[in-house]
Amino acid sequence: MPQVREGNFYPRALEKGTQGVPGSERALTLALAEMYVQGVSTRKVAAITEKLCGCEVSSTQVSQAASQLDNVLAQWRSRPLGACPYLFLDARYEKVRIDGQVRALGAPAAVLIARGVNAAGKRHILGVSVALSEQDVHWRTFLQGLVARGLGGIHLIISDAHAGLKQARQAVFGGVPWQPGARWAQFHRPQNAQAYVPRQDMKAEVAAAIRAIFNAPNRIEADALLAKTVQHYAKRYPKLADWLEANLPEGLTVFDFPETHRRLMRTTNGLERLNQEIKRRTRVVGIFPNENACLRLVTALAMECSDEWETGKVYISLTPSL
Repeated sequence: MPQVREGNFYPRALEKGTQGVPGSERALTLALAEMYVQGVSTRKVAAITEKLCGCEVSSTQVSQAASQLDNVLAQWRSRPLGACPYLFLDARYEKVRIDGQVRALGAPAAVLIARGVNAAGKRHILGVSVALSEQDVHWRTFLQGLVARGLGGIHLIISDAHAGLKQARQAVFGGVPWQPGARWAQFHRPQNAQAYVPRQDMKAEVAAAIRAIFNAPNRIEADALLAKTVQHYAKRYPKLADWLEANLPEGLTVFDFPETHRRLMRTTNGLERLNQEIKRRTRVVGIFPNENACLRLVTALAMECSDEWETGKVYISLTPSL
């Protein structure tokens, strides 16, 4: 327990408006910020500081300590980018108080995330943003920000088929091929097809036929399987055949790329890893007091995840180049 001649010990780093925090106090402040980012609840932080320093720290004081990371995180979000052959886009929703109201799952606020594979074949997080929704205007602003930072050399974009994202993607990267993400191609599309299946006992059959098309060894065989499937259902179930013929071809874009890359293009493991970390931490927070608090935490987690990827092994070998 710290010893003082008079009064009680209280770390000045936690006092509102303190300027020029000394080294030891700054270390405590950074420790609080690190505990916050790593998912330690404010209740547990209060218990730890009470044991160490003889004082209790409120959630507001923890947030103030964490806010000292803002400059570093802002610099990371605005860092220069470069060539990125593969670009993955995704979004998730978090509970955030905006104008005093809580925005919950299925409504704002949306956390927009861009992940890429750079010219060295390594994954990294290109950027994150917290927006009111996934409407065109928010995705477009986010994507334009990436371009302004130097993002280019994109050969393929992988994402879900959200209407707002689609419009923004076409406006900013109009000439870049698009491939539906794994969840859309392997889960949502078969489910959407079920709406055109007339009988319950046919659903498994149709889903298996769609999976076989996406799992074909090459584009020629995928097109052949699609044509065969359409022809099979055309006479008895024309609406189903028309839906298959109109919607499945856009999911076959990935066949235009090297075979060794296709499996990795169809997996969301990278984003799932980040999403799991975000979910683990935001579950502790519950409801963010504002957008900046949400952005701070998501950026810190994205930065940590990106550093692990960039210092790790090569994700995709781009030799020979695309």
